Amino acid sequence: MCLFPIPSWLFVVLLALGGLSADADAWGQATQAGSTTVQPRASDQSLASLITQYLAVEDRGRAQSLLQEILVHPRANLRHVNGLLRAGRTYEASPVGMLPSQPVRVRGKTFSYGLFVPPAYDPDVALPLVVCLHGAGFTGDSYLERWATRLGGWSILACPTTMAGTWWTRPSEELVLATIEAVRAHYRIDPDRIYLTGMSNGGIGAWIIGMHHAPRFAAVSPMASGIDDVLFPFLENLRHTSLYVIHGAADQIMPVWLSRNATNELARLGIAYTYREHEWTHPHAGGHFFPRQELPALVEWFRKQYRDPYPRSLTVVRDASHLTDFGWVRIDATDRIAMFSEQLIDQHGDLIKNHVYAKLAVDVRAGNHIEVNTERVRRYTLFLNDALINFSEPLTVVTDGRTSFQGTVTPRVETLLREARRRDVDRLFPAQLTIDVSP
Repeated sequence: MCLFPIPSWLFVVLLALGGLSADADAWGQATQAGSTTVQPRASDQSLASLITQYLAVEDRGRAQSLLQEILVHPRANLRHVNGLLRAGRTYEASPVGMLPSQPVRVRGKTFSYGLFVPPAYDPDVALPLVVCLHGAGFTGDSYLERWATRLGGWSILACPTTMAGTWWTRPSEELVLATIEAVRAHYRIDPDRIYLTGMSNGGIGAWIIGMHHAPRFAAVSPMASGIDDVLFPFLENLRHTSLYVIHGAADQIMPVWLSRNATNELARLGIAYTYREHEWTHPHAGGHFFPRQELPALVEWFRKQYRDPYPRSLTVVRDASHLTDFGWVRIDATDRIAMFSEQLIDQHGDLIKNHVYAKLAVDVRAGNHIEVNTERVRRYTLFLNDALINFSEPLTVVTDGRTSFQGTVTPRVETLLREARRRDVDRLFPAQLTIDVSP
């Protein structure tokens, strides 16, 4: 077991301004609250096929060619394209039961994950996905056996394997995300019920990956673990992600004060969480284990947690190596801030020690008004849909007390498709707005 703390696809599209009002009207008709999914007509089949190919093809040149074919298609308006995207992919029957050592590619290398699919899995019914990260000395396949039994068959379970349980490294972070996408490529997963958990080193990974990619998860549950306090600012990223922390009071490998300190910081930030500190011990592991007595409450809690795909407020804290989407916002450029290495914080430079990170807080208010407050941010992007704003009315964006945008934002088919390809088709954004922050 490693002791802790450890010293530490496409391009950005143009602003979605102006354009064809017919697109905006069609989008509104297609996505009004309570509207039903637009099923593809026979005349839409060629369009549906083009979209399917566009979303799946890896070659960027081919993707661009397919996009141009879609945009000149006679039925390629927002209403139809949105409907086809929302209809989703078709899943065929796939293997069920215990499926160890499934391959997944990350950075040109092959890794593996253990997979359990309930025998009653129906390709037409979306299931939750639990991703469980192992500790040092274990593998994903070894966790697969114990956790498939523990969860009781209500979800699909994926347990990736990384060398020595080093889940805080960047390749391991990418492995978790690649595992989720690999499972989703073959099985129908409910995107609003993806859960991340882990034990010991795996718990560290649950904390860190959960913080950096919080909008992907309905809930995060770290066990018998903790994080260095230089990472505490990133806890703010969990403001809209349910959190369940478990630790043994007698843990001598990962001392319990690690979880106590982290949960105290969560409390100071006003972030909701559940904390379970148990007194159980194991004849071989002492307090450093997950007792079966804690299992029923955790499983019941998991089953109640759902992601809000479009929260009307978000807070994101970033280092310079993680300037990626966070829900419907992205920090694009910053002042000089800390930058994590491939090993996270193995080099404690002054910027890391002094918590010099970028921060953006965004709040959608009444009257088509978005309020943004930033720290060390030079430029950011908002990804927009009609769950967040009214496209038929002017939008006002205020950044750090100054009006930074005022006008109409028009949804576009091209933006919708680019975003669906770049991220996923579960959260659709037909417009985006990039803002430069005044000094």
